[in-house]
Amino acid sequence: MADRKKRVRDDKEALRLAETTDVSPNQAKDLMRKHGKGSAKVEKEAKNFKAEG
Repeated sequence: MADRKKRVRDDKEALRLAETTDVSPNQAKDLMRKHGKGSAKVEKEAKNFKAEG
C-alpha cells in the first residue's frame, strides 16, 4: 500500500512538472528519475528539454 501511495504522489509531481514546463507526463517522470524529484535542476532540465525539442 505504501508503494501505491508513493506512485500516486510521484504521478502528481510529474503532472505538475509537465503542466508547468509543457513536457509530457512521461518525459517529466523520466527527468525526475534522472535528476531527482525535488531538485531545482529537474525544472531547469524540463524547460531546456522542451526548448531543444
